[in-house]
Amino acid sequence: MRALTINTTAQEVKEQEIEMQANTVYSFFDSILIDELTTLQAHTIHTDANALSEGKKAYFLGEQLIVGDALIVGRDGMSEVDATISVDDLQSLANFDIPQFYEDALALLGKTDINLYRTFALEKNGERVVLNPEWVLYAFNMADDKTKSYFLEHLAKTIDAKEDALGYIQKMAGLALNAAGK
Repeated sequence: MRALTINTTAQEVKEQEIEMQANTVYSFFDSILIDELTTLQAHTIHTDANALSEGKKAYFLGEQLIVGDALIVGRDGMSEVDATISVDDLQSLANFDIPQFYEDALALLGKTDINLYRTFALEKNGERVVLNPEWVLYAFNMADDKTKSYFLEHLAKTIDAKEDALGYIQKMAGLALNAAGK
């Protein structure tokens, strides 16, 4: 099966032939904790869920924040198939220039058991809104420097005090929703 890989150390995309079996993805990352992202049309992006806690390099694939190497395969319904995106197109979507806010926030979150893609629900004006920590980082990255500093300072205090880091992220999500007027 045709797959594509993103190597964060070399900052490159490569094509790779793989034989997809039950343990292929786990073997690729040498990990049993895998995140599957479907933000790339007709493809699945597999990443190591431990990459954040291991301090792996982050990058954007389009607007999707990814941490660590990735294995990308095609998707047809529930089936994994050959990747159809070209190496050049995927390389053009990869952006390894991460804003300092993201680097600082990810370094702090790497000390927790937070998964960037695990969703949580908040209520806004009687409507259920499903978000994740990645969205919170995106929202606060757009804020002014004072707000970014506040976010990072209080995240660090929460982690240092061994308080609920996910609770803090959810609280900040609520503030971001209110500021966005959603």
